[in-house]
Amino acid sequence: MALQITGLGDEIAAVTGLSWNIPLEEWPEDPLLAEKRGISRHIVRLVRSSEDPDAEVYAVKETVAEFANREYKILRELTHLGAPNVQSIAVVEGRTDNNGEELPCALVTRFLPYSLPYRVVLSDKSVTAEDVTLMANALAFLLVRLHLLGFWWGDCSLSNTLFRRDAEGFAAYLVDAETGEFQKTLSDGQREHDLEIAHFNVAAELEDLQLSGVLYPGLDPVRASSALIKRYHRLWGALRDRQVLDPKDRHAVERAMRQLHDLGFAVEEVSVVVQESDGAEKLIFQPKLVAAGYHKNRLRELMGLDTEELQAKRLLASFDRYRGREKSPKPPIADSAKRWLDEVFRPTVNLIPADLEGRIEHAQFFHEVLEHRWYLSEKAGHDVGLEFAAKSYVAEVLPYRRDSGVDVNMRSASQ
Repeated sequence: MALQITGLGDEIAAVTGLSWNIPLEEWPEDPLLAEKRGISRHIVRLVRSSEDPDAEVYAVKETVAEFANREYKILRELTHLGAPNVQSIAVVEGRTDNNGEELPCALVTRFLPYSLPYRVVLSDKSVTAEDVTLMANALAFLLVRLHLLGFWWGDCSLSNTLFRRDAEGFAAYLVDAETGEFQKTLSDGQREHDLEIAHFNVAAELEDLQLSGVLYPGLDPVRASSALIKRYHRLWGALRDRQVLDPKDRHAVERAMRQLHDLGFAVEEVSVVVQESDGAEKLIFQPKLVAAGYHKNRLRELMGLDTEELQAKRLLASFDRYRGREKSPKPPIADSAKRWLDEVFRPTVNLIPADLEGRIEHAQFFHEVLEHRWYLSEKAGHDVGLEFAAKSYVAEVLPYRRDSGVDVNMRSASQ
């Protein structure tokens, strides 16, 4: 049986060099990567493409060939549609060991940098009930985005999701698409079925953490899971339900649009109809086509920075304050954006020392420095300044951050 690797051209060389003749459970795994790997019903390993500690990290999962090929195609389609998910790299078939015995097919995906499984995030002693709520909100937001694309997940859970810090909240990414399928449009029944699965899975996962003694004391797993469902319905209603506005209010439509922007959605098509009912006029505002990523797309177009949605919103707010202080007549916005990058953003993130680089995303670092600045300024009774706050954050907070899943002290000890 010949080894067959089907995948992305740019990645084939790195993937081909992995030990496909050895069962996955026998692959050595870097302990610094091990805790990034969540719980799975399959055997999964995180591996680097080479011995270089900065080399690309891949997630390799053993499964049945039919499922691997199907999931590979689904992940490719989700990536093409701009969904938050891990990127499929290759399917490896025809594996045999050194004795000629057949080995399972493998699916290779690119590991998502700065992401962690829910167990790692929620096992942190500093986690609060609000953090659990923010994770539930992120998962609800992910499910809404998938449903808008006509994708039925079929196994929505915390285990099948990776989480990244996003300003004061989290961003959720789909990891396992094995049970999912695309439809032209999802019916209300299909969406509710997905929500029922999510409700059961999340409650069970949180109960498991509670029994392990690591969940925030006093947190009700079922109530937390129900909050996810409520958050989904609020989001879905805001994006899909019609609003009745006052036709005499000149800014009513503008405010309705801004509310959707605040949720992180760009409105690509909308219907606005003025109806007369019982002698009174009503203005009906109905979103027709919405797309996620309003702030991150605006930030990317303006400055070329690729961030999460809430991070982009925070960076844009900082830029808006910066531009607001510029003298009139205002320069072109592109010129202001370049100056903000050169005078505010880059000097701040460049204060991260080399030995702490990679502990936290630059956009998240900038956001947290702004939060740290507010805290220090309140304590001091005056504005301490951005540079002072950044240096204080680097000294007091950054060494203990583990957004990359790697403890700095562990890494130092291993070198």
